[in-house]
Amino acid sequence: MRGGLTEPGPTRRDLAPVRGILQAASTAVVVLAALALFVSACATGGTGTRDEGPAHAAAADGASPSALPSALASPRLDRKGAVALLRSDPKVSEAVKRDLEPCGTDQYPVDLFYGDLTGGAADDVVVNVVTCADLVGVGSYVYREDDGSYQNVFQTEEPPVYAEIDRGDLVVTKQVYEKGDPVSDPSGENVITYRWASGRFAAVYRTHSDYSDVVRTDPTPVPDS
Repeated sequence: MRGGLTEPGPTRRDLAPVRGILQAASTAVVVLAALALFVSACATGGTGTRDEGPAHAAAADGASPSALPSALASPRLDRKGAVALLRSDPKVSEAVKRDLEPCGTDQYPVDLFYGDLTGGAADDVVVNVVTCADLVGVGSYVYREDDGSYQNVFQTEEPPVYAEIDRGDLVVTKQVYEKGDPVSDPSGENVITYRWASGRFAAVYRTHSDYSDVVRTDPTPVPDS
């Protein structure tokens, strides 16, 4: 229940004492009224301390952070933390780890995205590693937080590659180069959409765009109004 129970008002203590059977009857009426109020409130769906929503009374009363969902209690990774995570991950190739050097003063070549991809208690984090010189993506990774630790649940190290989050799906873009294409001018791109199912990411959509065809296509003339 999002709202707390409406508790009965304080018992008045300034009433004059009564005698005998009248006193007993009055006490019984008060007890029955309080019991009826409690049953009525519970019948509307109240769950008391089981409520774990954002407006929970425990949070308002200054409960310890461990009582909150991990999505609220765990700080998000910054770039330096993401670099440390990649360096400690045995699944990340040594070639990518060599690129994890600052491009400037503490400007590490990583981009981060946060969102719900796997349905966990905390946001997942997408980490892209790019080169300092031309910002070409050399690796994309998804980490899922579980009890304060991060698990590598997806990675691709086929450059140029870049991953993002789009409406709960993981979208990976891989640029396509033909022989002789400069790094700044790929011939096209493949876009693959992945969705989390049965504990892993599975590809659900694939599209290909040929940049050369797009450039050479003449615009459709618009008829005069």
